[in-house]
Amino acid sequence: MPDPSSSLTTVAFADGDAEPRQRFSEVLSGLAGRTTSDISIGDVLNAFGDRAFGALMLLFAAPNVLPLPPGMSAVLGAPLLFVTAQLMLGRPTLWMPRFICERSISRDFFALLTAKLSPILHRAEHFLRPRMGLLLRPLPERIVGAACLLLAIILFLPIPFGNIPPAFAIAAFALGILERDGLATLVGWLAAIGSLLILAAISSAIIAGINAFLDQLWVILG
Repeated sequence: MPDPSSSLTTVAFADGDAEPRQRFSEVLSGLAGRTTSDISIGDVLNAFGDRAFGALMLLFAAPNVLPLPPGMSAVLGAPLLFVTAQLMLGRPTLWMPRFICERSISRDFFALLTAKLSPILHRAEHFLRPRMGLLLRPLPERIVGAACLLLAIILFLPIPFGNIPPAFAIAAFALGILERDGLATLVGWLAAIGSLLILAAISSAIIAGINAFLDQLWVILG
C-alpha cells in the first residue's frame, strides 16, 4: 500500500510470465461493488497492483469508445498519458502524481461503466491467452507505448467520433499486455494504423471544407 504522505503513488510492474489471480473484469467488478460514494484513481492503482500498466491503459481507453458525460474524457485522459509515456520509457514501475491519484469517479457512474464493459471483456478474455511472445518483449513493448502515447494525444483532439478508433487500438494493446497475447497486440497495430488513416482523411476533409468556404467568401466579397 502506498505511503499516503508521499507525493507519488508507485505500483510494481508485473513479470510477463506471472499468472494473474483475477481477470481484469473480476477486479473491475470488485471496484464497482464498493460501498464508497466515489472511486479514486488511486483506488484503481491499488486494486490492480502489479498489473497496473495494461489494466490502466484498458480502463482509461475503453470507456472512450462509449458515449461519455461532458468532462469525463479529461478525467480518463490524463492518467492515460502518464501510463503510456512510462510504458514507452520502459519504466519497471508505474507512478502517478498525487493530484491524479486523488481524482475520482462517482461509484454510480463507475458501476454503470462496468456493466457496459463487462460483457465485452468477458467475451474477449475467453479468447485471450499467452502467445506470440516476441511481440511483447521489452523493446517491442516500448514501441507499443510510443504508439499508445500518440493515440492518447489524438483522443484529446476535438474531432467528432474521432476518439473511437484510437481508444479501440489502445484497448487492444492493453489486452495484449495484460494477457501476454501477441495476437491482441497485432489487432492493436492494425487499429492504430486505421486510426491514423481516419484522422488523415478527416483532417483533409476539414481543410478542403475551409478552403471551399474561403473561396466562396472571396467570390462574394469580390
